Amino acid sequence: MNPRRQKRLFVISSLIVGLSVAIGLTLFALQQNIDLFYTPNEIINGKNETGITPEIGQRLRVGGMVLNGSVQRDPDSLKVSFDLIDNKAGQITVYFDGILPDLFREGQGIVAQGYLKSANSVDAFEVLAKHDEEYMPPEVANALTGMEHLKTQSESAK
Repeated sequence: MNPRRQKRLFVISSLIVGLSVAIGLTLFALQQNIDLFYTPNEIINGKNETGITPEIGQRLRVGGMVLNGSVQRDPDSLKVSFDLIDNKAGQITVYFDGILPDLFREGQGIVAQGYLKSANSVDAFEVLAKHDEEYMPPEVANALTGMEHLKTQSESAK
């Protein structure tokens, strides 16, 4: 093989290897930052389509309705825990250490981002509450279909 072809082959091989490494590293980085949305029922029983449950330590978003009477606050810190439910009798506990949104209350639809701590609990690093009566993210609206009776119960308790 003449030196000119050998040099071309080396350059092309180097480009292919470099591009493969760059794509591999990019895919690995993206995999670490994906937040999949789950309902409490899907965390316990798996996704409807696949039956796959999230793994312990997996980063995820969970949406549901805060169960009435389930909010427990630590008097010495900002730690709070509460139960989330959905329309299929799924119930999980969310642990959060921080300041909750002003609109957070029992009977309210929320989305929590965090890591799966056990089969039915989530360590959240962010809690989001819907901002008005009209808008709700589509994932949460689908998860809460049929949960209107909880909202009317919480309003009548006021």
